[in-house]
This record gives sequence, C-alpha cells and structure tokens, in this order.
Amino acid sequence: MKRFWTALGLAVLGTSTPALAQSCGGTYVVAPGDSLSVIADTLYKDAGKWTAIHQANITAIGENPNAIGVGQSLSINCIDGLPTGLDGAPPVIRATARAPEPRRTASQAKIKLITGDDFAPFTDRGLENGGLLADVVNVAMQAATGADGYDIHWINDWSAHLTPLLTEEMADMSFPWARPDCEGEPDQDRCVNFHYSKPMFEYLILLFVDKDRPVVFAQDSDLEGRNLCRPEAYTTHMLDQNGRNWVRDGKVTLKRPRTVAGCFEMLAEGQVDAVVLNEFTGRAAIKELGMQDRVDVVQGRPISITGLHVMISKSNPEADRFLATVNDGLERIQASGEYQSIVNAHMSRIWADF
Repeated sequence: MKRFWTALGLAVLGTSTPALAQSCGGTYVVAPGDSLSVIADTLYKDAGKWTAIHQANITAIGENPNAIGVGQSLSINCIDGLPTGLDGAPPVIRATARAPEPRRTASQAKIKLITGDDFAPFTDRGLENGGLLADVVNVAMQAATGADGYDIHWINDWSAHLTPLLTEEMADMSFPWARPDCEGEPDQDRCVNFHYSKPMFEYLILLFVDKDRPVVFAQDSDLEGRNLCRPEAYTTHMLDQNGRNWVRDGKVTLKRPRTVAGCFEMLAEGQVDAVVLNEFTGRAAIKELGMQDRVDVVQGRPISITGLHVMISKSNPEADRFLATVNDGLERIQASGEYQSIVNAHMSRIWADF
C-alpha cells in the first residue's frame, strides 16, 4: 500500500523554552458599552474581526457573541501585529530543541496519520507548514512521540480516508474532521465506527448574506421558512442539532450545489437567503469571487461552534493508545504555550489575506 503515502515535508518544530518575547495580543477586560464589534474596532481597527475575538474565547462566551459582561477577561490573539500594549501578551515559542518522553517502544511501528490538501486554512501543502492544523498535529506528535514515532501522509481523496484507509488499517488516524452530534444522534455512522481526539481547534459556522437582503438571526425560529445553501460535500448536522431540526422537519429549504462558489452565485441571484459556511472558507470565497462589497456576515450569532479532531476507527486495536498519544501531545503544547503561538502565527496570516 506504499502507493498511498506521500511524505509531508514539514520542519519539526518545538521547544521547552521561549525563543523570543512578543508584545502583540494579550488580555482585554470588557468595559461598559463594549460589544465584540466595538472591541474589535478598538483593538484591530476593524469591527469585522469580532468573529476572531469570539473564536478565541468560545469556551468563555459560548454561541451568543453578546454574552459578555463588564469585567470579563477576553483572550486577544495577535493578528497582523495588532493589538499592542495589552497585559498578558504571550511569548512566541518556535525553537527546535525538545526532549520528548515517547509513549512508543522501539519495537512499535510508526503511527501513520493522513490528511489532505484543499482545506484551507487548516490543511494544504501550499500553506505555511501545511496549514494551521497540519502544524498543530506535527508539533503535538513531536512532543508526544519524538520525530521517529509518527509519519504524516497526504491523501487528497478525502472520501477514501475513513473507508478504506482507516477501516482497513492502511492508515491509523486522519485529520481534521468535525465530530457529529453523537450525543443527539448516536446511530450516525461516524459516531458508531470512529473515535475522536480532543478538539484541536474550534471555529464558527456563520451565515453569509447579501447586504441588500439582510437576515436577522437571534434565535432558531428566525430562520424558519428561509432558503439556505451549503455545498453538497459539507456535513449538515449543525442544521439539526440541539433540537432545531431545520432540515429534518422541513423548517428550512436547503440548497446543495457542488461548490462553495455555487452557493454564493445562488445568493447573488436571490435563490437563497443565506450561505452556511465556516468563517474561513466563507471569507476566502468572498474575496476570491470579488464579492466583498456584496456579502456580509450576519452579526447576531453563529449557526454553531464546530471542533476539528483527529479520527481513528474503533476497529483499530491500538485506537485507545493512539488517541491518548494525540491528546497527550496536544496537552503538552497547550501547557508550554506552543499551541497558542502556532495559532497566533497562522491567524495573523489568515486575516491578512481577508
């Protein structure tokens, strides 16, 4: 099965001590009259970056971006050199020295992880270090196993990742994947047959609308009767989660063109009221299509908050150990500050492109 593997040409990064200090980003304390848009305008000089603040504080804020209170501390990522002067600015940690504590023994084969291109900003070999999550996984696995304990391979046929590559153990784990609502729908195939790591990154699923036809979304009932668009290859579990059952009960009409561009074309032609996409894919498409002056993000709230995970087949006899290794690596780089440094570096480049 060697034909499946294409080596990942990423530098192995990591450290146990800060490489240099930075004074960008930090902690902001919410003041009277603040909203995420006001804070973004003040700190980033761009009110539209309210979603960046929301994403960085998902655990504290939850799904409602208006759920912030005076005196609350918010983590502010460094984006394109802003903001400066805040307390608690994190160090940059990207040196190359590490003394890992491997979980594997010399007799154990390398853990084989697979990913693919065309999932910007998370995985794509055209991006810095292969994208945000290729970078995170690489550094986390280096922390947990050492450089010789794992390989990352690029397989661009995403549909083949889970079956047959994982189910037939031609690969051990694949990333990044969204975890379905396994609590609400435990019978879904991806819940029945696969295990998930802790989330490596959480992001917002947003509504993109025509500026001339604004949509209010403060509560689930606001979208009932609307026409929504989401490309056919994208999962739709967030449209039915938590009892909203928009698609399952026919409360919305869902259009499913083959491409992201197809959704935005339908929006421009008035065939749909909103496009449902993650923040980064949506903003990148708007720029590529030259629709920045035509399309806006609904300000009320996101459709959902989605985590991205490493997946492994439950049939893999090493499933528990391999997932424990991934989670151990993530915990190590989060504790050391490396994780936040990686996120800051990628977020700065991502937002500069928008």
